[in-house]
Amino acid sequence: MNGRLNYFPTDYEQSRNTFRKHFQKIKERWPDAELTTTSIGKEEDNTIDMIAADAKETNQQVLFFTSGEHGIEGYAGAAMIHLFTEEYLDRVDPNTTGICFIHALNPWGMRNFRRVTENNVDLNRNYLYNRSSVPEDVNEYYERESELFLPHGKIKDLSKEKMKLQAQLVKALAEEGYSAIKEAKGMGQFQFERGVYYGGEKEEETAVFLKKIQNKLLSDYSRVIHMDWHTALGPSNEITMVVSSEDKREEEELKTKFDLRNIQKFTPEKVKGDSTNHFHKLKNEQYPSTYLFSALFEFGTFGTGKKAELREFMTIVLENRLYWEGAEKQEDREWILSEFREMFYPLNDDWKKSVLAEGRLGMEAVLGEEGIITSI
Repeated sequence: MNGRLNYFPTDYEQSRNTFRKHFQKIKERWPDAELTTTSIGKEEDNTIDMIAADAKETNQQVLFFTSGEHGIEGYAGAAMIHLFTEEYLDRVDPNTTGICFIHALNPWGMRNFRRVTENNVDLNRNYLYNRSSVPEDVNEYYERESELFLPHGKIKDLSKEKMKLQAQLVKALAEEGYSAIKEAKGMGQFQFERGVYYGGEKEEETAVFLKKIQNKLLSDYSRVIHMDWHTALGPSNEITMVVSSEDKREEEELKTKFDLRNIQKFTPEKVKGDSTNHFHKLKNEQYPSTYLFSALFEFGTFGTGKKAELREFMTIVLENRLYWEGAEKQEDREWILSEFREMFYPLNDDWKKSVLAEGRLGMEAVLGEEGIITSI
């Protein structure tokens, strides 16, 4: 058990220190590897750390791991980088394959166990390919049901607030329908800076940083293989691969190719500002001859179905309200933070065990099929 727990740090600084220690092992195989640190946001010690190296002989392909785009989700992502370094690094050919590993795209969120940045921005709604083409009021359902999504006063009695929120949800579902509320959650919004799913009024520092990395990798390599690590979505204790519709392959084709049970496609029309959408759009328009595999990999927590989705929605809304308005009772504050933690970084060992097992499954399926790792 202890060995397994070593993959899961207790805080941001511990996670970052572990990531930096990977550098020496990587440098043994890529002698020209570099570890770079970029301060992000108002607090100097919140950093994006990156270990990168070109292939030693020819840049045929690059393996690209990103973690912590949604702050608190970065702990599982850091575990995946740790796992890969321990178990798969020696199966990569450094002569033809470069590497680029990023720890904590949202360091403030990771440090503070929040999903968003210090500006309340959901980073995965901030990578707009053409910001001027997206109207501020793009999310019509969100605007109509903004009472659901915006904080409004200190939480005085959590039980009553949960009942009130459920009543509001029932009313919204009756008026708008389940698909409309689901779309309002997924689309992102650019009007209400204290609301949930806020995409920001301008590019976050991280978005500028990551777009440069995407551009460089597409420019320097013939093939780019990108795995972006997340938590929450999909069946509990299982891995789900989420692929942009910019990748023209259908779900069944992808399931056959990668032999993974849980694969979802999503469209930029339903999710604005997603980083993998941006990556594919950049590739298709500026680097059409470059091969790109880019997908999110989610480790499920609450599960699937309407009940799980509504639990997820309520958790996001209550945590956001707690952050902005506070709670009168300490036990209410603790319950909300505990529920939020259960959604994105559960403490129980069974979930952590499943993350390692499912992470291996995802890596072997994708990186084996894409020729990044060789057979044992």
